[in-house]
Amino acid sequence: MTYEKKPDGVEKHDTRKHKKLSWREARLSLAHPVGSVTPIFATTLGKPDVVGRQLYRCAKKSGMDDKTTVHCLGDGASWIANQVDEEFGSQATYLVDFYHVCEYLSRAAPGCSSNKHTWLDQQKERLKTAKPADVLEELRRHFEPEENTETPVRDCHRYLSNRTNQLDYAGAIKKGLPIGSGEIESAHRYVIQKRLKLAGAWWKETNAADMLELRVNRANRNWDGYWVSRKAA
Repeated sequence: MTYEKKPDGVEKHDTRKHKKLSWREARLSLAHPVGSVTPIFATTLGKPDVVGRQLYRCAKKSGMDDKTTVHCLGDGASWIANQVDEEFGSQATYLVDFYHVCEYLSRAAPGCSSNKHTWLDQQKERLKTAKPADVLEELRRHFEPEENTETPVRDCHRYLSNRTNQLDYAGAIKKGLPIGSGEIESAHRYVIQKRLKLAGAWWKETNAADMLELRVNRANRNWDGYWVSRKAA
């Protein structure tokens, strides 16, 4: 699993200190065997290719070999799917987090039915029973006029139609595999945000990277080993 935590803004200025402050994204990955409750974590402020290599190493440390089928989940960012394909190839399957898909469906629901809750439940069930084509057709029937400034139905259709090979929730459910990325979103809170995302706190990039390394080694139960390796370096 890989998760990209996006901040609310791109850049902020602290006029009191006459400093230009900017946001950076901390990207967290984790991997573990099916049924395990002890994941291996990695995190970085780096680019997608760095994240991809980290995710692969997490999987290897978790016991992946050439015969392992890898089940991946992400929050919908296209670069995550691209990195999964690049690092794992045909060895991996990839799903867009079900909750993120449902967010798009929820925004589209009022434009498709007067009973938006029932409509939303119907589309969720279709996705869980291998009927994404039915969901796409249902959305298509309710397209807003192209000249509308807000088009949540069209937006949802576009989002899903661009990810048709990432919607096999039925297959995952049949195998007892997760369809939501709640595990890693929760991990982002207790591994990263609990220490780095503090009220009024700003970090130098190098200090943030060092703190991320400490947080991940602690989460990986490698605290003593980390300091031994540092002393030996």
